[in-house]
Amino acid sequence: MRASSMDTHMGNIAIDTEVIAQYAGAVAMECFGIVGMAGVNMKDGLVKLLKMDSMTRGIRVTIKGHKLTLDFHVIVAYGVGILAVSDNLISNVKYKVEEFTGIEIEKINIFVEGVRVID
Repeated sequence: MRASSMDTHMGNIAIDTEVIAQYAGAVAMECFGIVGMAGVNMKDGLVKLLKMDSMTRGIRVTIKGHKLTLDFHVIVAYGVGILAVSDNLISNVKYKVEEFTGIEIEKINIFVEGVRVID
């Protein structure tokens, strides 16, 4: 278990990186233009859309000191501006995850792994 811990006046709080990834994934899925998280198979180089219960595999959380770095592997909707979707994702995730965890986000990296047409 890799966790970030904070000492408060009432005791120690430890937040597992898996919890941060789940919350960040849920926030990302609310963003316009995001179809889902991408699972990348390094062996075959294949990209697949992850289901909601395994979307944390498309998110990597790194803790350095008391700052977070988030890597998102996403699939975007066809016809949307990738820059606009990325800016929206970064601002929403940064605000909500910092509010949720109380830990500052140093960097959010977005890797667009594919495009999907939405019916």
